[in-house]
Formats: sequence, structure tokens, C-alpha cells
Amino acid sequence: MTFIYPAVFHVREDGKYEGRFVDLAMCYGVGDTLDEAIRECIEAEREWIQLELREDEWDIPEVTNIDDIELKEGEIARNIAAKVRILEGWEE
Repeated sequence: MTFIYPAVFHVREDGKYEGRFVDLAMCYGVGDTLDEAIRECIEAEREWIQLELREDEWDIPEVTNIDDIELKEGEIARNIAAKVRILEGWEE
């Protein structure tokens, strides 16, 4: 299954790019380039969703429309897609 959530990216003071998900608490990615930060965000999103789905009572948040996000100067928003395998009866 593919999950798509928006993340807001900016350049930090140390020159690295950071992307934080609007809807996924404490879920973010950092990289030396925007492409690296996006790859890190994809992995973080996948792991966040997998962990949530392992809970007895999981709660997958609704998705904020990317057009509704208010950006500060220098920020950009991107929809980030992560594929998560969901297998019935699967346990780790």
C-alpha cells in the first residue's frame, strides 16, 4: 500500500536540508542535499507507518492537503510517498 503525506523542507543553519511531516508526529529526514532529505523522509515515513500499524489500536492520521500548508520564507512543501507492505497475519 502506498501512503502519501506532505513534508515541509527548509535549509538549516548548518546547511543541511530538513523535511518534517505535517501529519506524522516526530517524523522527519535530514540530508546534505534536498534529494537526500527526501530519501530520508521516505524511509522515516515508511518506518513511522509500519510502527503505527504494529500497535493493537493503530491510528493513521488524515492527510493535510498540501495546498493548505502555510509556508514560511525559504520553505517548500512536497508530497512524499512511501510503500508499506501489509501482510495479513504477519508478525515480526
